[in-house]
Amino acid sequence: MNIFVARLNFKTRREDLEAAFAKFGEVTSAKIVKDRDTGRSKGFGFVEMPSEEDGNKAIAALNETELDGRTIVVKIANPKPAGDTGSV
Repeated sequence: MNIFVARLNFKTRREDLEAAFAKFGEVTSAKIVKDRDTGRSKGFGFVEMPSEEDGNKAIAALNETELDGRTIVVKIANPKPAGDTGSV
């Protein structure tokens, strides 16, 4: 299950994000999206969990809670449209 996490503190690290979700089950990856030019966090990221059940538990428990001083938004990630390369 791919999970979208928004409103992250710009200082939140990938390890912090992974640790928050690991309380609910196995995390296969955690990624914070960064600006290509500055390397600064864009304030959102993605977490992948192999178990849909664990992912749903994490979403329910973590949505609208505080992480590193910011109230985060957690929801199921929308799939990337086919053929989208992410470039403008």
